[in-house]
Amino acid sequence: MTRLAVTRGRDLGAPLYDRVDVVVVGSGAGGAVAAQKLARAGHKVCVLEEGGYYAPEEYGSWPPTHTLRRMWRESGLGVAVGLGDTPVISVTTGRCVGGSSVLTGGVCFRIPDSVLHTWVERLGLRAMTPEALAPHFEAVEQAVHVEEVPVSMRSRATELLVEGAAKLGIPMKSLRRNTRHCYGASRCNFGCPQGAKQSVDIAYLPDAVADGARIVSDALVESIDHAGGQATGVRGRFIDHETRKPRVPFEIRAKVVIIACGSIHTPVLLRQSGLHGKHVGRGMTLHPAFRVNALFDEAVQGWDGAMQSVYSDHFHKDGLTLVGVYSPPNVLAAAFPGVGKEHRELAERLPRMAIFGGMVHDDGGGSVRRWIGREPVTTYRMVERDKKRLFFGMQTVAKMAFAAGARQVILPIFGTMPFKSASEVEFLTSRPPAGRLAECMAFHPLGSARMGASEGDGVVGPTGEVWAMSNLFVCDGSVLPTSIGVNSQLPVMAVADKIATGICDDWSRLAGRAR
Repeated sequence: MTRLAVTRGRDLGAPLYDRVDVVVVGSGAGGAVAAQKLARAGHKVCVLEEGGYYAPEEYGSWPPTHTLRRMWRESGLGVAVGLGDTPVISVTTGRCVGGSSVLTGGVCFRIPDSVLHTWVERLGLRAMTPEALAPHFEAVEQAVHVEEVPVSMRSRATELLVEGAAKLGIPMKSLRRNTRHCYGASRCNFGCPQGAKQSVDIAYLPDAVADGARIVSDALVESIDHAGGQATGVRGRFIDHETRKPRVPFEIRAKVVIIACGSIHTPVLLRQSGLHGKHVGRGMTLHPAFRVNALFDEAVQGWDGAMQSVYSDHFHKDGLTLVGVYSPPNVLAAAFPGVGKEHRELAERLPRMAIFGGMVHDDGGGSVRRWIGREPVTTYRMVERDKKRLFFGMQTVAKMAFAAGARQVILPIFGTMPFKSASEVEFLTSRPPAGRLAECMAFHPLGSARMGASEGDGVVGPTGEVWAMSNLFVCDGSVLPTSIGVNSQLPVMAVADKIATGICDDWSRLAGRAR
């Protein structure tokens, strides 16, 4: 692994002005793919990233708490505020060169054909067929080395829960991840310690730099410049190394502007720049997720293997995906119930604790609005159907655990202590108030600048270009018009590849009308 040639904005003491062909705001899954594609086509590209740059050998050696402070937005404490009987949902995203790609579990799914058929038939997005997206998925899968997790990399904890699922007639499958020579350190979300995960800072950005792209970190873009209904560049300020506040200004002029800030911040930047369409910041989906802890008699060493190795789409038609997961012990223990002795006793049992989770294919109940400070306020209202799915998923995983021989299960519900039998979790059938959830997570915010077949249907068109402003494109998860029910890293990259290919193919027209 080698360090990227990154211009650190925090070290620049004078204003920066530059003129390029393409400026990309955001260096995560979408922005990195677009930057590499356009740089390879011979265009002068500048990538602006609000977060700092840390080389793989740096973040791979840090403890999880250090990664949280430096690379996760809001140190991992971002939330979607629940409206009505909706829990507060933790929403985690990256803030670093490479974005959330550096901090994912590496799970790679294609968008299910059933979802794409909905986009085509119900939403009129004729260009988003499985056949049209297939070559883009193939290109990305090759670039990031997508491979199936071998059975040998399943921890004993995972093996037990797979056995329990089989007894209930729930088949499990091996996950695919973007890894190369992984030995299973079970801390993918906190920076791979061996550089095995082929995140975009390893698989895409070095190629972009080799083809002439410039990456600038610590660069907070505050507005999109435009004239006559056409984007002409961006401007903002570099974040000071000492105060962590924006200070030295910069301005980048460009023929084409690509926004790839993610579903939380892309709509905020669009609104700050005068784009106030009815769909901007609305209709966001989250894939609300849960995890259940199961205590066994034997040591199951959940950290000894791939962090995520199996899943089940058995309940796909019911809007539920079950996924194996594990996290560093100090992160897991923080969410255990009880205080004092009760909490300590659970933490001491971690070697015998197995974890399994799931996520809901949800409706678009979220919205993003500007707030007082840098971070926007995100709200979310869960529909009744999705609450039912969430509790059904918890109950199913609990039954899997008991079928595998678990002595206790811990559910993420306020006021409950460990349960000792499958019959004790039957109360979930009647669905307790969702607001009682002590822990509900989301890792895939999507759809806050969604793609639509017409200006009345979305923020961007099928090409990714913003309906209300020419030469302005959005290239991240915010364009996905509905929830997809699976991990979003690979879908975001494939759609970005498709959008960037379209920009390359249409370059003469785009450049010809640039100011």
